[in-house]
Amino acid sequence: MSDHAEEIARGERYEFGKNWQRFLGLLNAERIEEAERSLRTMLGVDDLAGTSFLDIGSGSGLFSLAARRMGARVYSFDFDPNSVACTRELKRWFFAEDPNWTVEEGSVLVLRYLESLGKFDLVYSWGVLHHTGAMWQALANVTIPVASGGRLFIAIYNSQLYWTRVHTLLKRAYVSAPWPLNWLVAGPIIAFNVLRGLVKDLLLLRNPLTRYRHYDRKRGMSWWHDCLDWIGGYPFETATPEAIFAFFQDRGFVLERMTTCGGGSGCNQFVFRKAVEQWKWSKFPYLLQVTPATDGNQTSSGQ
Repeated sequence: MSDHAEEIARGERYEFGKNWQRFLGLLNAERIEEAERSLRTMLGVDDLAGTSFLDIGSGSGLFSLAARRMGARVYSFDFDPNSVACTRELKRWFFAEDPNWTVEEGSVLVLRYLESLGKFDLVYSWGVLHHTGAMWQALANVTIPVASGGRLFIAIYNSQLYWTRVHTLLKRAYVSAPWPLNWLVAGPIIAFNVLRGLVKDLLLLRNPLTRYRHYDRKRGMSWWHDCLDWIGGYPFETATPEAIFAFFQDRGFVLERMTTCGGGSGCNQFVFRKAVEQWKWSKFPYLLQVTPATDGNQTSSGQ
């Protein structure tokens, strides 16, 4: 039995891949275009032609697909076998037999695996690393495949003083309870979110149905599947924007763009650029060796 299957059996992990398999039934051209638009907006580019794109935790495969359609050479992997199957299915639908899109099963927590992948111009991991069970290790590991001068695009759940603890307990209860008992957790949460949205929309004189009809404008996602993903999303960890910023700054990354959830329970998005490594002669001491010149002066063989 795989590590993933064992965690599912012990009630320690949500089956993200099964949720994404159901989401694929809703996929259409508009959702794909929205996914591409979200990449262009956060990255400030028109396309990804000529770049290499690593999708860590590819999930449904939607953003791997978006990156490939934008011209990138794509490498996708996920810890969940069903998510890998989703990504492979999208590749089969749109880029069958394409050598510029690779899909594998793998874990961001396995250091040797990350090191074996090589370097990429853009490393992407949206809403994934906080579900690994070892978020800070995962955050450190994702820096490994980023090329010098390359970019890292991540999204991490925002940390809240009290609500983070409540959310963790609810998610743990959901994944540890068998079906249909887990709906004793999910049902009230969904009802509360719908009621809260209804009250807010009525107070602001907005059509309550608009938030559901136009939800696909949020990165091409689906309200229902995102809702289930949030409820069951365990393991679950969070971080403040300040903590994420300091973590990557200490590792030689510069923040290019950030959007936050306004202190709420959503994800904060970050785009970092890895500082270009400076040429250091000290890496090659033999080039700095001083040798006697024929005219009695001394010169460096590196000049």
